[in-house]
Amino acid sequence: MNKVVLSGVRPTGKQHLGHWIGTLSNWIKLQQEYECFFMVADWHALMSEYRDPSHIREYSFDNVCEWLSYGIDPQRCVIFEQSKVPAHLELFLILSYITPLGWLSRCPTFKEQIKQLKDRDINTYAFLGYPVLQSSDILLYKANFVPVGEDQLPHLELCREIARRFHHIYKKKCFVEPKPLLTSVARLAGLDGRKMSKSYENYIALDEEDSVIEKKILSMITDPARKIKTDKGHPDICNVFAYYTIFKEEDKERVRRLCMSAGRGCKECKKILADSFKSFIGPRREKKKELLRKKDYIRDILKEGNKKANAVASGTLEEVKAAMKI
Repeated sequence: MNKVVLSGVRPTGKQHLGHWIGTLSNWIKLQQEYECFFMVADWHALMSEYRDPSHIREYSFDNVCEWLSYGIDPQRCVIFEQSKVPAHLELFLILSYITPLGWLSRCPTFKEQIKQLKDRDINTYAFLGYPVLQSSDILLYKANFVPVGEDQLPHLELCREIARRFHHIYKKKCFVEPKPLLTSVARLAGLDGRKMSKSYENYIALDEEDSVIEKKILSMITDPARKIKTDKGHPDICNVFAYYTIFKEEDKERVRRLCMSAGRGCKECKKILADSFKSFIGPRREKKKELLRKKDYIRDILKEGNKKANAVASGTLEEVKAAMKI
C-alpha cells in the first residue's frame, strides 16, 4: 500500500502564483507517488474570516476548480472538504483535552501570525489551538508524510508530540507519527517587492486575464539604478529577474548577461516575462472557466471525496474511542 500524504489549503481568496510554486506544483508530483488527501481547509479559514465567512464556500468551489485546471487529478487523489468530515472537530476536541497549554503558547508561528494579520482579530481561543486542529487533520488519515516548508516544522513536531502523548496515556497506538516532506520553495516577493498579499494587490492570480497580466508585469519595479536602456543593470537587486530565476530558470543566465551588458531594456524584459505567464496561465484559465460552469461535476468530485475521507477518518476515530474506552 502506498504511503499517505495529507495537505490542505485555506479557501480565503483567489489563488496566485505563490500558491502554484508553493503548493499546487508539488501536489501534482505527489499524486503520482503517494495516496494523497488534498483538503479544502474551510474550518481553518474560519479562524481568520469568522467576522465575514460568507465567501468561504465560494472560494472553496473556486479553488477546487483551480486545482483541477492546473493538473490535480481526482482519479489519483482524494479531494475533500474539511467541514464535511465531522471527525475532524471531534478528534480536535479529544486532542485538546490532552494538549498542554505550554505546547501551544511556545509555537513560534502564533505570535508571527498575529503580527502579520493585523487586520484580523485572531487573538482567540480557537486560533491558539489551531495546531491541534491541524494535528487532527493529519492523524485522522494516518498520514505518513506532510509537505511543509521549514517554517512549518514546529507545527508538525507538535503533532508528533500530541500523538505520542495520546499513545502514552491510553497505552494503544492509534496514530502514525507523520514525517515532513520538506518542500524547497523559492521565496516569491510581490510584484512591488513587498510581501505578496491580497491587501497589497501585488500578485498575479492563477486565473488572471492576459491584459491584466501584461499591465501588472509592466508595472513591476526593476533595478532603481538603471535609468535608461544603456545603463548596465544589476539583476540581483531586480524583482523582475527574481521572477525569471523561478519561472524561467532556463533563461536566467542569458537574461543576467543581457541585463549587465545593457543588451536588453527593462521594458523588453518585462514583455517577455508577461508573454511567458500568458502562455502558462491562459489555457488553465480557460479550463477553469469551463469547470466553473460544470457545477454538478465539481459537486460530484467533492461528494465522492468527502465520502472516502469520512470512511477513513471515522475508522480512526473509532480506534481512538476504543482506546479511551468511551
